[in-house]
Amino acid sequence: MTYETLDWSVDGDGVATLTLDRPDQLNAFDLTMAGELEQVFRTDAWDDDVRAVVVTGAGRAFCAGMDLSADGNVFGLDESVRPTVADFRAAYDEAPYADGVRDTGGKVTLAIHALPKPVIAAINGPAVGIGATMTLAMDLRLASTKARIGFVFGRLGIVPEAASSWFLPRIVGLQQALEWVYSADILDAETALAGRLVRSLHEPDDLVPAAQELARSFVVGRSASALGLAKRLVYRNAAAADPLEAHLSDSLAMYWQSIGDGKEGVAAFLGKRAPEFTGRASELPEIY
Repeated sequence: MTYETLDWSVDGDGVATLTLDRPDQLNAFDLTMAGELEQVFRTDAWDDDVRAVVVTGAGRAFCAGMDLSADGNVFGLDESVRPTVADFRAAYDEAPYADGVRDTGGKVTLAIHALPKPVIAAINGPAVGIGATMTLAMDLRLASTKARIGFVFGRLGIVPEAASSWFLPRIVGLQQALEWVYSADILDAETALAGRLVRSLHEPDDLVPAAQELARSFVVGRSASALGLAKRLVYRNAAAADPLEAHLSDSLAMYWQSIGDGKEGVAAFLGKRAPEFTGRASELPEIY
């Protein structure tokens, strides 16, 4: 698949590198990029040859936020619609709400979140607005020492989007999330690390290789189905009201893996050989 705003490649270990590719616009997010990102995470990344995804930006920026130069409503929303809560919730995936009211960034982050594979952000430079919030749906964030991250919505009179009000407090805690949203400041890399928004800092030339190597360490010699189920279990059960919910879902996940890749894993361990797993992330059992 050829994209206008993205570059997509997959290496021999199944580690895909997705590059936001509008360097002359600091990889600003527009409606074309929104559609292409959703396409990647709904289709291309589900290919079983893809085991993990690393996301970065071309040039000196990760993503400078929404492209505010577009004509009309820059967020691509239909200003003639007057949605009520009841009407929107009942038909949010239908016209006129699907394209006229739903947040485009949120469609992207929901697609990222739904992918049962590791997704790693390699934040190579400025990442503000949607450039910051899209990374929250990724499982880990590595950053360049030159990264600058900002939840700047208050400066524009808008609100945190891309489902970030769900993701951000889970990553950094409620108090830190609110402080960053209220202040709308640009955070330097060290502040983002201290606030636990990013996992680690790297010199610019080392960032993407480090992210790719980390992704490789997650997937080479690992069961794709076990990894996919583990991702779903951790995200779902971290928000469960009772540990019984975790017990019920991980019991089903353990059952299905024990009669699939688990058999091969045990046999390989006892035989002192490398396992040959066949489970697919695209064919996970229902566990909820």
